Amino acid sequence: MKKIYFIRHAKATQKECENDFERDLNERGKKDLALMCDRLKKHKVRVDTIFSSPAKRCVKTANKMADAVKFKGKIEFVDTFYEATVSDILKFIRGLDDRLNSVFIVSHNDTITEICELLSDAVIGNIPTCGIFCIEFECQFFEISEHSGKALFFDYPKKHKNKD
Repeated sequence: MKKIYFIRHAKATQKECENDFERDLNERGKKDLALMCDRLKKHKVRVDTIFSSPAKRCVKTANKMADAVKFKGKIEFVDTFYEATVSDILKFIRGLDDRLNSVFIVSHNDTITEICELLSDAVIGNIPTCGIFCIEFECQFFEISEHSGKALFFDYPKKHKNKD
């Protein structure tokens, strides 16, 4: 079984004149990220490797989540993830080493939502910032195709608001 955790970066600043690539996490993003890291810890999620867009908001999200799951390897920053299409992400996934069983992909919307809907048996509409959508596959990475995966869970910060 292969698992891919598709993760949308945490909420970022919205300054008009700022370079998009360098947008940092805002305060809500930092709080949401802490919550989602706690969720990963609670469910004892473990991954073999982490791939992330090199955009600042993704780097920070990936690093915090790596700490949360006690990932000891090196995060691989994939330049093409910044403006990737669904086709780009699918090609990347199909090229993954089949010795891997569980991976994180930290990236951007709309592509992250679209790839999840393409590969899974779910219609989700939108992955909110800091959302995690996990898909399980009963095939090798190179065999992954449209709707070949099963949605295991979909978690995001607003699901847990007002729950103390």
